[in-house]
Amino acid sequence: MAMAVVTLTFSFFFLLLSTFAFADTGFVGINYGRVANNLPTPPKVVELLKSKGIIKVKLYDTDSAVLTAFANSGISLVVTLPNEVLSNAANDQSFADNWVQANITKYYPATKIEAIAVGNEVFVDQKNTPYLVPAMTKIYNSLVKYKLDSAIKVSSPIALSALNNSYPASAGIFKPELVSVVKPMLELLRKSGSYVMVNIYPFFAYSANSKDISLDYALFKTNPGVVDSGNGLKYSNMLEAQVDAVYAAMSAIGFNDVKLTVSETGWPSLGDENEIGASKENAAAYNGNLMVTVQSGSGTPVRPKDPLNVYLFALFNENLKPGPTSERNYGLFYPTQEQVYDMPFTQGQGQSGNSTIHDQVPSPASSPNPRVTTNSTGPDVTPTPTSTPTSTQGQSWCVANANVEVSKLQNGLDYACGEGGADCRPIQEGATCYDPNTLEAHASYAFNSYYQKQGRKAGSCNFGGTARVVNEHPGFGGNCEYPTGY
Repeated sequence: MAMAVVTLTFSFFFLLLSTFAFADTGFVGINYGRVANNLPTPPKVVELLKSKGIIKVKLYDTDSAVLTAFANSGISLVVTLPNEVLSNAANDQSFADNWVQANITKYYPATKIEAIAVGNEVFVDQKNTPYLVPAMTKIYNSLVKYKLDSAIKVSSPIALSALNNSYPASAGIFKPELVSVVKPMLELLRKSGSYVMVNIYPFFAYSANSKDISLDYALFKTNPGVVDSGNGLKYSNMLEAQVDAVYAAMSAIGFNDVKLTVSETGWPSLGDENEIGASKENAAAYNGNLMVTVQSGSGTPVRPKDPLNVYLFALFNENLKPGPTSERNYGLFYPTQEQVYDMPFTQGQGQSGNSTIHDQVPSPASSPNPRVTTNSTGPDVTPTPTSTPTSTQGQSWCVANANVEVSKLQNGLDYACGEGGADCRPIQEGATCYDPNTLEAHASYAFNSYYQKQGRKAGSCNFGGTARVVNEHPGFGGNCEYPTGY
């Protein structure tokens, strides 16, 4: 029986946040900024977060009332040592020790602090740049001293503007004047088993270049994609291309093994007249489709094995933030705790005229591959596939990620048709879905069979990062019909 169309709003959206944090699909957290004079009290904020199932939060300070409110909540925190005290921490180990004692050990482990962001976008105001790595090092030394270094990581969010070039992604490179600081920073992250934090906003690039950049590409909607002229990889959304530009920049200076977390990303629901693209509809589309990307469990084209980890910006609209109107309108909630917009997600259609959100992945094209499973170990009874709907609103399918290694894709196919219990009869030789006889097409059918049998639940379209969720019927040609439910 086909699954019913469901309209998903914030309650389900945030339930998915908690689900994904535990699934092998990366995680989505929330930035909790407080540049406002009308926000709920910290205890009420914690209640809101818990009611929505949010278990990852990033803070911009170490306010005592906030840290106390999060005690025993089960929510993991990233806290921040502010830019204003970077020089103090950089020049004085005792200052770093005292800061860690007063702001970390005083609250930990009741308050579940998992990382310290040393500064925020330090390279934007380069007067603090010389202090960054010394401050990070001394904070790390303090964690070692108090035996917290294995539990709490040290990093520092950098802005995408730290790159001298970010297009195409393969040509990503850091600004020459920053390399002497970035290299020791990455060395510390590698040594301590930490990760680089990067603030990435496709909205900025789209708003400034709306004539040249497709809105669908920026919002993860179905689009023709962009082929990187340097490495030949195809990108179906801007965020992944920008992440890979950072990976390219790190690789260019010898750090292709350091992991990355997107410490800020989001889309404003309101902006000035010249802030093209700022709207509630686009904000809902960006954040909703970002969730689909995280759910897929696959990483970027350059690092498909590393699932995306992101922190949305932001929890609330913050009325005292300076700058253009958009700066005060990134929140998912008003200070009243009312949602700013409905969050349509994957299967449904938003309210108030919002259109259906589509996943960012175009229907995959077939490609030759010699390794195709032809012996099924699936169930004896073949479920009857539903017909392909004339409208795909409310439907989703699981398909293979063509950018992963052949061996991983084959392993995923073998599992789906074996232990997974997928119905693989239709992809046997002579059956309706045998053609095209490619690994990608066969794996897609098997993955989707498993996904539908699992009720399309979060994490069931993963297969070690080799699969993705799409909202358009997989078009591999022929008479093959992919089921949408059992």
